[in-house]
Amino acid sequence: QVQLVESGGGLVQPGGSLRLSCAASGFTFTNYAMSWYRQAPGKERELVARITDTGDSTNYADSVKGRFTISRDNVKNTVYLQMNTLKPDDTGVYYCRARRWSRYDYWGQGTQVTVSS
Repeated sequence: QVQLVESGGGLVQPGGSLRLSCAASGFTFTNYAMSWYRQAPGKERELVARITDTGDSTNYADSVKGRFTISRDNVKNTVYLQMNTLKPDDTGVYYCRARRWSRYDYWGQGTQVTVSS
């Protein structure tokens, strides 16, 4: 069965860094675009970063450009989100998403990121 398992979240001080991982299984990872979303308390879920199936193109929310980097390892079937210079506004539950066209759409369970002094 399809599984997306996020890890790496936690509590970090402003200005700190975290690296999130999403381990994928149960589908052909190399055929899927991968994304990270987040949902802050009381707010809607938003796209943070996206990477194409081959890893040749990425895009980011304006709020994280220059601070976050999405990458993928198609051998390990894992997508990463390196988060640097974290801000309190980065706090939220971060979700991994795998998508191929519109009919194949999978979500992980989420991992909590809290940025606080």
